[in-house]
Amino acid sequence: MNRRARFARAFLPCGALALGALAWVGAAHAAPITFNTALPIAKDQFLFRELAVFSRSTDDPDPAEREMDHWAAVSVLAYGVNADLALFGVIPYVENRLELTSGGVRRTRSARGIGDAEFFARYTMFQKNWPGGNFRIAPFAGLKVPTGDDGETDRLGRLPPSIQAGSGSLDPFGGIVFTYQVLDFQIDGQAAYRAKTEANDFEFGDVARFDTSFQYRLWPRVLGSGVPGFLYGVLEASLVHQQKNEANGMKDRNSGGTQLFLTPGLQYVTRRWVIEGGVQLPVVQDLNGTALENDFTVLVSFRINF
Repeated sequence: MNRRARFARAFLPCGALALGALAWVGAAHAAPITFNTALPIAKDQFLFRELAVFSRSTDDPDPAEREMDHWAAVSVLAYGVNADLALFGVIPYVENRLELTSGGVRRTRSARGIGDAEFFARYTMFQKNWPGGNFRIAPFAGLKVPTGDDGETDRLGRLPPSIQAGSGSLDPFGGIVFTYQVLDFQIDGQAAYRAKTEANDFEFGDVARFDTSFQYRLWPRVLGSGVPGFLYGVLEASLVHQQKNEANGMKDRNSGGTQLFLTPGLQYVTRRWVIEGGVQLPVVQDLNGTALENDFTVLVSFRINF
């Protein structure tokens, strides 16, 4: 029963979303909502992003009729070391809630608290600029550290890993991102891999993902002086594959699989701050066994440079 609930946590978007929409160079531009961008951060400049996430998973093929909700407030601080190198720190506050039927009784198990922190660096390895546009490629690498509580219990005993605020594991991750930007639109793409390690005789499956984002300026249609901000429409696609979880040295056949998400959204961009929101919707969910499917994820965030 608990093993079957574990897949939901692996696709919860906190870590991945925290990497996104952070770069700022002093001029108005859009950025991905759900992943990173290759646009630089100016030297000695700080960026702060606060991201609110709500995710619901209720499409359960198991008789337990599981329903899982995930809330998160993710705080991100970035610093531009120079024109090419940027450093990022991510600290989430999470709440996970699982309802299921066991022995004919409807039960609720939940946990809340500080989640696992992430630290990573991004370096611009290629750039080309021209009037009204630019193209950049930047690899990134980092580490998730076990700052969240992974040993919380309730009256039924120790909570399963999918509900814990922390994982207890030290997980490296990395990838590469590109950005193509012109005056009317921007295209971003990312390939990333997250390796999971064992903690408490349990190991979440490694995660590989490929993301694309298209941001188009909806207003004003004609650029000119005196415009207070810019409104962008955003459409993103995320292909995520997770390997099976492993508990006590055995693979969990009810975990892992492949999902494809689409995220439509809006961004209002000014010179110093951005407010944005989107809804991530599953298009394909090819999951193993009785792994719990995602219904939707809502994202709202605010970011500012200083």
